[in-house]
This record gives sequence, C-alpha cells and structure tokens, in this order.
Amino acid sequence: MNNIFVYLEIEDGIVGDVSLELLTKGRSLADQLNCKLEAIAAGYQLDSVGKQVFPFGVDTLYLADDKRMAPYTSLPHTSLLVNLFKEQKPQIALMGATSIGRDLGPRVSSALFSGLTADCTSLEIGSYEDKKAGKTYENLLYQIRPAFGGNIVATIVNPDCRPQMATVREGVMKKEIKDANYKGETKKLDVSKYVSDTDFVIEVIERHMEKSKVDLKSAPIIVAGGYGVGSPENFKLLYELADVLGGEVGASRAAVDSGLADHERQIGQTGTTVRPKLYIACGISGQIQHIAGMQESSMIISINNDPNAPINTIADYVITGTVEEVIPKMIKYYKKNSK
Repeated sequence: MNNIFVYLEIEDGIVGDVSLELLTKGRSLADQLNCKLEAIAAGYQLDSVGKQVFPFGVDTLYLADDKRMAPYTSLPHTSLLVNLFKEQKPQIALMGATSIGRDLGPRVSSALFSGLTADCTSLEIGSYEDKKAGKTYENLLYQIRPAFGGNIVATIVNPDCRPQMATVREGVMKKEIKDANYKGETKKLDVSKYVSDTDFVIEVIERHMEKSKVDLKSAPIIVAGGYGVGSPENFKLLYELADVLGGEVGASRAAVDSGLADHERQIGQTGTTVRPKLYIACGISGQIQHIAGMQESSMIISINNDPNAPINTIADYVITGTVEEVIPKMIKYYKKNSK
C-alpha cells in the first residue's frame, strides 16, 4: 500500500506548526494503514529539518534543497510535488490550509486530477459502500469539514483518484512527538529532475513580513466576546479582565463583523483555532462555526444572559447574567486575590 505524504512549510529553517500537527495526524493514519509517513521539504539550507520532523515519526524525508526554491513561489513547488507524486504515487497527501497551502494544493490536485478537500477539521480512516456500482472501498480517507456555512458536517471520500488530498488549518490537530529518538531516512532530490528552468520565471525581489501583535494560539487564558457584549465600552471590560488574568482577548465573528473587535482576534471556523487552559466566553451564543475553533479548551466558562444559549451545552461552568454585571465583579475578585 502506498504511503502518506505531508508537505512541510518552512520559514527561516523552522518547520511551521501546522506541518508538525499534520505529521502527528499523518503518523496516526499511517499506523492504521500499515504504511510509511513521508515528508517533503523544499527550500534552501534545510539541514536542520530532519532533526525537527523525525521525532514526529517521519519514515522518509525528501529534501529539495536549492537556493531557487526559497522563498516559496507557486510554479517550482507545484512542479516538484506533481512530478514527485507521479513517481511515488502516494495514497494520501496533506498540507496546511495556509496562504501557501491554499495556493499549492489546488494546483497540484488539478494537475493530478485527484480532487482536494479544503479546511478539514478531522481526518479518519474508514470504508465506503457505493451501492450504485455495487462496490465497497476499504481504508479510505474520511475528509471531514463543516459545510453550508457550518450548519452541517460533511464527510467527503475519494474512492478512485489518488492521492486523496486535504488541507487542514493550523491549530485544528494536536502536535505530539512520537519518539524523540525516532530515526528516518533522508533522500535528497535533484531539483532539476522535477522542476524545469521555465518554472523559475518569477523572482521574488523583496519580502516584507510583519508578525501579528495578537498571539491567541499560545495564550493560556482567553477572554472572548461576542455580539452580546453589546458595545465597545463593554468590550473594554474584557481587556481589563484579560490583563488581570494574564490572558488574551478573542472575539466571535459576529463581534468582529459589528466592529467590536479586530479580525486578528477572531476565533472560529473562519478565524483562529485555540486550545487554552481557560476560555471565558462573554455574550457568545455559540454557533457551530465558533465552537469549532475553541471546543478543545481545557475549561470553558460561559457568561450569558440567555440560559439556553448553545454554548452553555459545552461549557464547564455557566454564569447567567450580563457582561456589565458579571465582569466587573470578576475583575474586582481577581485583583483582590491574585498575587
């Protein structure tokens, strides 16, 4: 049975978290399918990549180390993957649903006529019965993602075309080292064999990268506000509470759309996926799109004046009341009792 491939996103020699999360998931899927987990790194000066990815259970690392492959541009990376996949014939190919993955994935899947499921929230192995054709397919990749605006969860299968391709957003999967001493094989690729000179027609003259000032992903405590917070003045209370607790402020899409918070603070299906130790949801109704981005939180406290709000069903503690009533009392208490 053919193997599972993960495309690695690399910046300044560091493998991106989304790629490490996919390696963790890929290792689990490979164990179920009794096949190898393979990774592809394309860029320049990639000597440290092996040390970063082998502990996640990578059996084979393909290195396309060439100065022309960095920074990322569409044509050479597409040619590399298309020709490598034609040669190795993987059964599954995974990449991040990032700006790079959203550019690269459709190009590769289109060239291979394989199909692609974008923004998956879960990946599993299962069977599929095609009653019309009278066939049963085993060991297919279940590509699971919200559909129709998040109102349903769709399970998509690709019975006949290979590879089965999917993209996954950062933070959706867990990142776990399999074995710190795990040893895989490194195969260096001759880039000229897979990529033609005409693919390097575009040259990146200058890059400007600015990191976000908001770091929701690594925040241990998040105080998130929804449309129910009501006003910018009330939203300031959330910032004050987050400051006292040493946390960050997040927001639902409804709060962002209404101008109560910046887009970089959006949590949910179309925002950031988070897993804090404590998530305090203030005035958030709890639509499936938002829950998809925070349901893995260790503890969830819901503050809402609607006792029947959907988010209350997943909350560990529910405080029924308005933000104006509850938050100032929490701020006062924590200021008094925190060291």
